[in-house]
Amino acid sequence: MRTERHNHYEAMFLISQATAADMNGAMEHIRGLLDRAQAEVVALKKWDERRLAFEIGGQKRAVFILCYFKAPALKMVDFDRDCNLSEKIMRVLVTKADHLTIEEMQSADSRQAMADEAALRRMGEDSEEPEFIEEEV
Repeated sequence: MRTERHNHYEAMFLISQATAADMNGAMEHIRGLLDRAQAEVVALKKWDERRLAFEIGGQKRAVFILCYFKAPALKMVDFDRDCNLSEKIMRVLVTKADHLTIEEMQSADSRQAMADEAALRRMGEDSEEPEFIEEEV
């Protein structure tokens, strides 16, 4: 019986600012796509929010999400198709991550920071800055 080959991959997802307003929803969507591809997430982080060189679907800015994962090589065609059909993902680029060690991939993980940012976004960007109460020593 032949064993299925697994590779480590690096993916850069571009999502619109409107989609990024619900960061938890966007992350769950990406995790769902990765689950369908039987991928094991090694690291996931918000890389940056930038102005695009050219408009994509009328959008001038996008949020870049970097993901390192391990997945079966045969599932990558389906994963790519699912990403291209997704309405939440503007673009995706997937490459093999042979140039990185597992430790280097894991060092890029900032899932907790993304969860914190999602919580802040839920609280509302229009709300006033929180007041800090000084405690007497």
